[in-house]
Amino acid sequence: MDLNTLTALSPIDGRYRRHTATLAPYLSEFGLIKYRVWVEIEYFIALCEAEVPQLKNFDQSLFNQLRDIYKNFSEDDALKIKDTEKITNHDVKAVEYFIKEKFDAIGISEFKEYIHFGLTSQDINNTAIPLSLKHSLETVVLPLISSINAKIEEYAELWKDIPMLAKTHGQPASPTRLGKEFKVFSARVMKQLELLSAVPYSAKFGGATGNFNAHHVAYPYSDWVSFGNKFVKDYLGLERSHPTTQIEHYDNLAALFDGLKRINTILIDFSRDVWQYVSSNYFKQKIKAGEIGSSAMPHKVNPIDFENAEGNLGMANAIFEHLSAKLPISRLQRDLTDSTVLRNVSVPLAHTLIALKSLEKGLGKLELNEAALKADLDENWAVVAEAIQTILRREGYPKPYEALKDLTRTNEAITEKTIKSFIETLNVSEEVKAELRVITPYNYTGL
Repeated sequence: MDLNTLTALSPIDGRYRRHTATLAPYLSEFGLIKYRVWVEIEYFIALCEAEVPQLKNFDQSLFNQLRDIYKNFSEDDALKIKDTEKITNHDVKAVEYFIKEKFDAIGISEFKEYIHFGLTSQDINNTAIPLSLKHSLETVVLPLISSINAKIEEYAELWKDIPMLAKTHGQPASPTRLGKEFKVFSARVMKQLELLSAVPYSAKFGGATGNFNAHHVAYPYSDWVSFGNKFVKDYLGLERSHPTTQIEHYDNLAALFDGLKRINTILIDFSRDVWQYVSSNYFKQKIKAGEIGSSAMPHKVNPIDFENAEGNLGMANAIFEHLSAKLPISRLQRDLTDSTVLRNVSVPLAHTLIALKSLEKGLGKLELNEAALKADLDENWAVVAEAIQTILRREGYPKPYEALKDLTRTNEAITEKTIKSFIETLNVSEEVKAELRVITPYNYTGL
């Protein structure tokens, strides 16, 4: 079979490819190869600008031409590198040979041994991967999270005055407002986005075991630690970890994944609550012509967008959890387990993206059914008992909690009439009774 959206083993490259394709330029095999080329080119330029003696004569007007190698990187370029890899059996070395051929074509062959000079493959991988991850998050994922959170915030403002029966332990509780309940989620997500923004995108850069051994032996009087710090920060926009072994220790990457996992967990919580509101008929869903909710029951409009979001957020979190737990652990100065695991960074981000797209669609279909919220409040006058007994406590009324408990904890329906009749039996002043009479499930919503 040819590989396409029908034959792909994973739904992120099959059924949901239309949602995940925006991640491909960054986190696919093509993306990884491109970013490796990116780092190698910028490293060569940094060596030239650091005035390595043998590079003093390099024509720096060619820097833009060199940068075009990664800026104009094509699928054909990537396939060429993959063909070389079949011979070398080493992916980063194949990138080095590709760039050397580009140097030959430009006519600067005498400088090509300074491509990948003194480096190990992890100096390239541990800069290329965080750089591609940074770009994919900043360009694709985080803007969509912010957009969805803005929509939740918009609903919070729109419905800020809509009273709603609260449910604690699944049972009727002191009324709240629909907008405030949405505001809870937007505030939670916003806080986690703030925390996430504080996590640096860290990179390892320091030679075979992190000590710049090869650099130091070749140029013992150069400050290679300062060079590495400057290169990673100024040329790549990352933060260099120091000291390291052969690989990045991934502690900040684990923190990044944990931060994304927390945001996903909040959105799972949100998806389940909205699902419940739809189930309670608080929301109707806009009907799209031609759509079918059930193969057997023609009347159904299922909350599938929130269910899809919940499922994919769960998939993402399971993988984020493995990545954050596994990556910071490596035997001695390095083993290969980080490499094979890192190749799956795209998977939880893709599931997250699928979920976000579903949430975006689901939020766009919500239509408030205010009558259903009012009906629920009408049927639960018992919830004002808290208000009444609290005012009675203020007034020094004897055993007010117990009085309301006896009134409300029965199998009989507590109605407006029940509450109003009870108020009239109280041995309190007319002023207090007047205060109690105006309390209803619709206005007992707090601040």
